[in-house]
Amino acid sequence: MWFDLVLSALCLGVALAMDAFSVSLTNGLAEPCGTRRRAAVIAGVFAAFQTAMPLLGWLLVSTVAKQFERLAPAIPYVGFGILLFIGGKMLIEGIQEILEKKKAREAGEEPPVVCAVARITLPALLIQGVATSIDALSCGFDFVDFNWYQALIAAGIIGVLTFGICFAGVFIGRKFGTKLAEKATVFGGGILIVIALKMLILDGILSL
Repeated sequence: MWFDLVLSALCLGVALAMDAFSVSLTNGLAEPCGTRRRAAVIAGVFAAFQTAMPLLGWLLVSTVAKQFERLAPAIPYVGFGILLFIGGKMLIEGIQEILEKKKAREAGEEPPVVCAVARITLPALLIQGVATSIDALSCGFDFVDFNWYQALIAAGIIGVLTFGICFAGVFIGRKFGTKLAEKATVFGGGILIVIALKMLILDGILSL
């Protein structure tokens, strides 16, 4: 059980942090003279949302499962569908962005770079945190068999991973711009698809 908890949390943490990592790259590009404290604030906001959203998802799905026990067997399939959709969407968007940038380079044009303002305001940073963590809400489906402290530990692992990845992303963005952003999205989408298949096969089909 604990092995499954840690493994799921690690995989989800890396996958879910990819959107936040991509945004952290652009934030780093927009604030080339930012301090370590500033990078920690940016990473902390993303980590807080990535921790809270899976917990909220777990709370919702646990409540539904307890009140409507007949729905419990369908939860892995619902989770599979949601994660497959999100992962597929991330994968497609990442590939499209790579192709667009490649086409722009072949045409001798500078690929467009999405950049934040010179200094990201707190409201803007909070909006970024919400936008990049919405996908994490559905990951409560993967925690349905956990009790409250196991779900808390799993969410904590996701939060710590997100903080580290985003903290590094800010500094990478300052040095290398946003060249890694679209690859991060593809990587994250691929991991979510793998997790979706794991839910379908292990939690769904094999549990029948």
